[in-house]
Amino acid sequence: MEFAEVHDQTTRQRVARSILVNGPSTAAALAERLDLTPAAVRRHLDQLLEDGAVEAREPRSQAHRGRGRPAKVFALTEFGRDGFDQQYDDLAAQALRFLAETGGEEAVREFAARRAAFIGERFESVRAEHPELGAAEVLARIFSDEGYAASVRDLPVVGEQLCQQHCPVAHVAHEFPQLCEAETEAISKVLGRHVQRLATIAHGDGVCTTCIPSTPIEKKERVSS
Repeated sequence: MEFAEVHDQTTRQRVARSILVNGPSTAAALAERLDLTPAAVRRHLDQLLEDGAVEAREPRSQAHRGRGRPAKVFALTEFGRDGFDQQYDDLAAQALRFLAETGGEEAVREFAARRAAFIGERFESVRAEHPELGAAEVLARIFSDEGYAASVRDLPVVGEQLCQQHCPVAHVAHEFPQLCEAETEAISKVLGRHVQRLATIAHGDGVCTTCIPSTPIEKKERVSS
């Protein structure tokens, strides 16, 4: 393999990983983020599209307020995510099917809750280590350590949104949504408030999003700041 070809593959992987970490992105955003020319990014996107690793989507209407035709955003497909830490999916799915057949639905829920226990187990220690982080940012740090590429977006007045750009168990969670439900319950428990899952990668969305509403005190601080 020639050097130029190796270099192209490495750059193409950087483009794909940037979409993984930051979510569906325009070619212009990728070019700026990776310090590449727009033409170079489009060339790699064309190849990723041909390979079936990404798909082009129309942007959300509220995200575009300028004139002219809005730029398309590019998101990883299920095939594209396969290259990022999704090993042993078939084995895990087979194990959960066996558990469901032998132990029933309750056994699957109990397994899902035990798997999601890392959220509660690590929350207080990570918050103590990083007092500068808000509660949602602590969760993002914990999820990122577990391979979820998580971040936090501020939602004025309403609260915050925990975004997981990658899910290492997405294929299995598609068949067993109890895994997603257990994570949501664990998040709600450590925060001491109701949270709502708005989207999941396991069900075809580009990113897992969880809405974390502000407490009355936090809302007051947001308005006064």
